[in-house]
Amino acid sequence: MPNKAPNKAALTLADPQTQASWFARVRKAHQTETTEDYVELIADLIDVQKEARASDLAKRLGVAHPTVTKMLARLQEEGYVETQPYRSIFLTDKGQRLAKKCKERHQIVLEFLIRLGVDPETAEFDAEGIEHHISGQTLQIMKQFDRP
Repeated sequence: MPNKAPNKAALTLADPQTQASWFARVRKAHQTETTEDYVELIADLIDVQKEARASDLAKRLGVAHPTVTKMLARLQEEGYVETQPYRSIFLTDKGQRLAKKCKERHQIVLEFLIRLGVDPETAEFDAEGIEHHISGQTLQIMKQFDRP
């Protein structure tokens, strides 16, 4: 089998400053990802079960109860939730705004993937990761994609 010439475009790198900005954006998205996951799940639990408890969060996120307790303390410090011992977890106005934004972003990505032909279960799984790393521009294009 003859050797193919390498694709020159594949060997080209972006300029260092541009590439560094891409990686910085990904690192920033990773920092907010956990906050967004917790706040969105708390909102979902409140909507469906009428309350959110630390034990529910631990079970659904697949983490230990002390991990949830530590994260809830951070979310409270940052103004996203209000907690009291032996009581449900409540979202502040700030937390409700973030949860709404996350839910809308998730739904746009999910619907886009399904319109592309991805099965709903896979689309749900993929949307959970993509939603934290997508730019506003790409999100708007996804929102408008293949709509009348």
